[in-house]
Parts: sequence; C-alpha cells; structure tokens
Amino acid sequence: MARLKREQLVLAALDLIDEDGAEALTMRALAARVDRQVSSLYNHIASRGELIEHIRARIVAGIDVSAFGVHPWDPALEAWARSYLTAFAAHPNVIPLLATTPIRDRSTLEMYDTVVGSLVRGGWREHDAVAVMRTVEAHVLGSALDIVAPGDLLAQASVPSELVSLRSALDAEHADASGAESAFRVGLAALMHGLRARHDSPTPN
Repeated sequence: MARLKREQLVLAALDLIDEDGAEALTMRALAARVDRQVSSLYNHIASRGELIEHIRARIVAGIDVSAFGVHPWDPALEAWARSYLTAFAAHPNVIPLLATTPIRDRSTLEMYDTVVGSLVRGGWREHDAVAVMRTVEAHVLGSALDIVAPGDLLAQASVPSELVSLRSALDAEHADASGAESAFRVGLAALMHGLRARHDSPTPN
C-alpha cells in the first residue's frame, strides 16, 4: 500500500474514533470501514499500537510550535497551548487513547523537545521543564474535553432554587463568561501568572 493509502487508513481510524469513541478502534473495525480483510491491514500497519502512533502524529502535525523560535518562553508557551487546544478539540475522543499509551511517535517527541528546549533557554531549570510543559498540556487536554461537552452539562435549569449562588452565576447573561472557552482562557492566564512567578522566584519550590 502506497504512502497515500496508509494515510487513508490513518484518517479512517481517526474518523472511527471521532464517531464511535476510542474503544471502537480495533483492526477488525478498521478493516470493515475500509472494506479490506483484517490480515491485509498488517501489510501496511504492523499493529494497533503503531496505528495509534500514526494517529498521534496526525494530530500533532496540526500543532504550531513556530512561536518557540521567535518569542520568549512564556508567550510561546501560551501560543502553543492555544494551538494544541484547537488540534485536540477537533478530535476529543482520541484524548483518552493518546493519554494512556506510551509515546513513540518521533514528531511528538520532537515537539516536546522544542518546548522543553525553549523553557530551558528561557531560564527554567532542566529538571522542572517537563513538569511545566505537562502542567500546561494537562490544562489543554481537560479544556478540549470541556469544550465539546454537552451545552447543558452545567445548566441553571438543573440547579435547585436554594442553591442561590450557583443559579445566579449560571444566568444566561453570564453565558459567554462561564463557558468552556472562557474557562480555558481564565485557566491559562492563571497558569501563566503562576509559572512566571515561579520562574522569577529566587528560591523556587
């Protein structure tokens, strides 16, 4: 199978996850989706684990890391977080799958190397850099799930009348400020504020 056709396999697998969830991704289900015998898939994808890494690479290809080459660590990290959110919010069902499988994809590791390298050059201690990156990444992935949650996940109509504070805060006039995208922005701003303070502290924890 030519490279283009392998890419079609990866896209078919991603579509399957988008529609039916990560647990639906089996080689048998993928074979049915592309109208092939299961055995024929192994001529092009060695295993389900390899397929997952191709899916990871596909998602990561949509994450922009260019800011790390031209901006200080903090605005670059913010720009990366926003791009990361966009990439994963488009495919939220893939998050549990990619978050629970070992990372082997080179392009993902190269992205992390770019982020960690920028943090270290920006003054972060080497042994803190990965934790900083993962802290931001965790906020992004949680926000990606929040953004695609049902619109009535937390709705005023479901809140008992005696819970006055919550009912008031969920009034329709506050909808823009209390939604998932606003929560992402508030959380990212708070994270960056805390990270800048930690970075500038003479005696970081």
